Parts: sequence; C-alpha cells; structure tokens
Amino acid sequence: MKIFDTSLLDLPFYTDQHRQLARDLEAWVDRHQDLPRAHAHLSVTERGRLYTALLGEHGWLAYALDTSAATERPDLRSLCLIREAFAYLDDLLDFAFAIQGLAASPIAWYGNERQKADVLPAMRSGSQIGTLALSEPACASNLAAIGLTAQGSPDNRTITGLKTWVSNGNIADHHAVLVRTGEGPGALGLSFVHMPSHTHGLHIDEDIELIAPRAFARLRFEASPFGDQAIIGQPGMGFRYAMEILNFYRVTVGAAALGFCRRATQASVAWARTREIAGSRLIQSQMAMDKLANMSVYLDTSALLVARSAWEFDTGVKEVAAHASMAKLFATEGASRLADDAVQLFGAAGLVTDSVPERIFRQVRSLRIYEGTSEIQKIIIAGALARFGA
Repeated sequence: MKIFDTSLLDLPFYTDQHRQLARDLEAWVDRHQDLPRAHAHLSVTERGRLYTALLGEHGWLAYALDTSAATERPDLRSLCLIREAFAYLDDLLDFAFAIQGLAASPIAWYGNERQKADVLPAMRSGSQIGTLALSEPACASNLAAIGLTAQGSPDNRTITGLKTWVSNGNIADHHAVLVRTGEGPGALGLSFVHMPSHTHGLHIDEDIELIAPRAFARLRFEASPFGDQAIIGQPGMGFRYAMEILNFYRVTVGAAALGFCRRATQASVAWARTREIAGSRLIQSQMAMDKLANMSVYLDTSALLVARSAWEFDTGVKEVAAHASMAKLFATEGASRLADDAVQLFGAAGLVTDSVPERIFRQVRSLRIYEGTSEIQKIIIAGALARFGA
C-alpha cells in the first residue's frame, strides 16, 4: 500500500533507517487494511484495548516508549512516520499509539529507575494502558491555573477534585496526574503524580462522547492518597515537564493530520477520475483541478514542516517550539479545509455515514485542539518572532 511520498523521504531530513521504517509501515498497513471493518462492531473502549495490545505485540509501542541515549527522548521522526501511517489506516489505531506514548512520557523521560521498571514494560507490551491527566473543567489550556491540590503531609497526601478530557481515562490501568503540590506559585507548584486506577477514591466520573468516537473520560478524586514515591521526577517541575512533552508531541499531531489527508486525497483523486459529469470526468473540470491542486500543495507543505521540526528535535537544535507550533498549526488547520474539499468533491456521496470523506471530516476536527489549540500555537509563534525576530 502506497502511503508515503518517497521524494520527501529522500530528503536529508531522513536517514536510511527512516526510509526502511516507512516501507515496513506500508507493508504492515497493507496486511491490516481490514482492521477498521473487522472491528467496527466493537465499542471504542473495546477497540482501544485491542489496538493497544496489537501495537504492543507488533513492537510499535517501543518506538514511543524507548528513549535514545543521545537525546533522552524517542526518535521523533519515527513517531511522525508511524502516526502518519496509522492515521491513514484508522483513527482509533493512531489514537491508541499516540495516547500510550503521551501517557508513558512522564515516567519514561523523568521517572526514577523503579518507576520505569514498574510501569514501562507493561505499557510497551500493550498489556497496560496509561493516561496523561492534565486538563480540568476550570483551567482549559492554562495549565498554570490547575486547581487540583494535594493536602496533608509530604509522605501521606491526598487529592480531591476533577480531571477532564482524559484520553483513555475509562480504560486505563494508571494515570500520570498533574497536581498542585505547592513548591511555588502558579506554574512553579505543580508535580506529576503516578496513580494506579485502583487508587482509593479514584472514579470515572463520566464517559465523554465525541463527534469522532474515542475513549475519553472525566476522572473524579475523593481523598485519593499518594506518597512521595508516587511523584514523577522533581517536585514542582510538573509544568515544565508537561510543556516539554506537549511541544514534542504536537509535531506528531501534524503528522497524523497528514496521514488523514493522504487518505482523503487518494480517495478524492480516485473518485474524480471515475465520476462522470456532463459527458466528461470530474477530474477534467476546473473546480476539481483547483481543489486537487490545493490538496497536493497542502500535503507537500505539511510534510516539509513536520520533517523540519522533527529533525530539529532529533538533532538537538535549540528553540524548536515555534517550528513545532508551525507544523501543528498549518497541518491541522489545513486538514479541516482539505477534508471539507473532499466532501465537496464527492457531493452527496461524501455525506454518507462512514464513507472516507465523512469519516475524515469528523476525525480531523479534534486535531486543532489536541496538544494546544490553534490559538495557543499562534501565541507561541508570535512570541518567538518577538524574541528572535523574523
């Protein structure tokens, strides 16, 4: 199955290792192209568990959970290629991969050896699922305003309150929870805490249903206990850790948008080639040419922005946050326009439930919100421009 543009992979941003990974991904997707249909009867939570286990069994989760000695992070170019391929195949497959990587990051990047030994092997195999519990009903994108506060003595604390928009929150075995532990004001007083799902007083307060169904939940804590051994990394460093994780992973959101759009573009071209309109093919009309040309420009531009940003992270370039935001902003905003154009090219056929255009139209919308909204990305980009100039 053809997914990747080899002319882009041949650029110096990528190595032979990445080019081989792309070939392996295309072969794997080809073998599993019936995956969405075969499991369409399952609930999103059942598919979430199944897909996470499948990804672990086939070794894909190791790419997200294993860090390199040079950067102490996974290889971001590899993660982007994987998300592009999985988004091309199945929204929930991409979601399972991305959330497992995000959830493991606090411990994989900052945890002590005991925490890593206790948690990472099961997450790598897909036998356990984690979450990254950041958001709260009142703080939206402003993580510095988090209100979930630890009470009690340092070695015997509890938390009471809510976390919301928790991906895989209703199927997870444990959570990396951002909590106010009070080492300083605002962003300086936050820590990551590892909490198993069976922790006393931890409840699934609500399953959240989205326009593109995924396992989402709100978590409620009622005097849920934890000790110092549950804190991940240094106390008070949780905000910085969260920002580093989100900066890194937002590049992969751009890659996922690219995967969805490659599928939509291929479907649109195939449709336009065969659809007869007024005695000729749709692809010969000026309207269709305009939309398909815009799709092609979007794919190349997004791929280049994602490749540059991922290469910069992997090679240790400093001040990469703005480029990560550019990649995420352009790819996700453009994905919504491309998905809309795909529906328009298909006409009424693009409105049919579970058709490629209808499915992708719903699935790409959330990407403009994950790992920071488009508005947040613009603030980051403009802030870098103000600091460093054009």
